[in-house]
Amino acid sequence: MDILDSIILGIIQGLTEFLPVSSSGHLELGKAILGDDSIPEESLLFTVVLHFATALSTMVVFRKDIWVILKGILKFQWNEDLQFLTKIIISMIPAVLIGYNYESELAELFGGNIQLVGFMLLLTAFLLYLADKAKHTDKKVSFKNALIIGFAQAIAMLPGISRSGATISTSVLLGNDKTKAARFSFLMVVPLIFGKIGKDVLTGTISYDSTNFTILSAGFIAAFVSGLFACTWMISLVKKSKLTYFAIYCVVVGFIAITYASMN
Repeated sequence: MDILDSIILGIIQGLTEFLPVSSSGHLELGKAILGDDSIPEESLLFTVVLHFATALSTMVVFRKDIWVILKGILKFQWNEDLQFLTKIIISMIPAVLIGYNYESELAELFGGNIQLVGFMLLLTAFLLYLADKAKHTDKKVSFKNALIIGFAQAIAMLPGISRSGATISTSVLLGNDKTKAARFSFLMVVPLIFGKIGKDVLTGTISYDSTNFTILSAGFIAAFVSGLFACTWMISLVKKSKLTYFAIYCVVVGFIAITYASMN
């Protein structure tokens, strides 16, 4: 993988992490089109770096929200900020349990199963369409909602289902305010990303042998910058009920993936 490949993959990760089109699905499609050799197995460290970049971009976009939450928690009172953090923790439970118990089974689904990606993109499109038609409300995410949204996030571990699309759509369909739904969706994944990174580092899963830090840096910067753009843009799109455009995109790419898989 050269610097150009690194930048392209970084941009793909940065955009698709926040835009509701499935980052995992697009990376699988990229493997099929470019060939597995273009994204080598030793690139786990590269993948971790890209996810770290998008997590940081989320923290930058929501820096004021995070600071307010931290200050509220330090008051040691059962206030709105501590309640929000508790909801984030609740939302993590399904993904943590499924990821921990079925990690190898999930990994097998990321072996170029383009047909699965195609059908999951169609499911993503359906969810986005329903969410876009939902009525506007001022309702906040409840504790029960947080758990249900967490299950949506766990299901989105399948390649082709957009994590942001699934969680935002589920939240909106539960009757929550669209802007609040997007905010919760983006913040709820940050602890999971850092937790996964910590696990990989502590267990020695990540290999640092023959690491090209120039390539890593190029991918990191590309993912971080594109993530900043995508995160900010996505909040505006959800608020303006513009998710149908992404639903159409997912339908088109989904059918292309299914057709491609049937021809190979």
